[in-house]
Amino acid sequence: MSEKTGTFLVTHADEGSAVFRDVSDGQVHTMASNPDVAEQDVLEATIRPQPPMEVAWEVVEVAERREIELVDTDLSPTTQAMEIAAEQEVGDVERVERAGEGEVHVLSVPPETTEDAAADVLDDEGTIERAARLGAVRVEVRREEDDGVLNVRYLPD
Repeated sequence: MSEKTGTFLVTHADEGSAVFRDVSDGQVHTMASNPDVAEQDVLEATIRPQPPMEVAWEVVEVAERREIELVDTDLSPTTQAMEIAAEQEVGDVERVERAGEGEVHVLSVPPETTEDAAADVLDDEGTIERAARLGAVRVEVRREEDDGVLNVRYLPD
């Protein structure tokens, strides 16, 4: 095996080891030691398997390290999100590219579950993975409880 460069989400970290998941392909890599990372860190890094058995990995270089800020706002969804939601059925998700970088998701949920759905989005490791893949540093969740609309915004800054 050879070196691998990519974007990695730290899914586990303790004193002696760490686990990285490549956000592009989902492949999991167990580090032989903890290279001073914490769970939910996102790294742009190069890693390589350690000889002789090549089952554990080590970090060769970290080009960038960031955390993804998860924000549960009290803001209403954008006008665009509300227009998209008006055309959706409950359970639908629409993904829209933002001008510049990032992405916006509009989810239609039963109105009585809007608060729980927002909490689920913020607690889902997949949300952080998606943010890492999109180059976002902030995920903002807006909601309109009366209409059952979630507006998840993956923002570059």
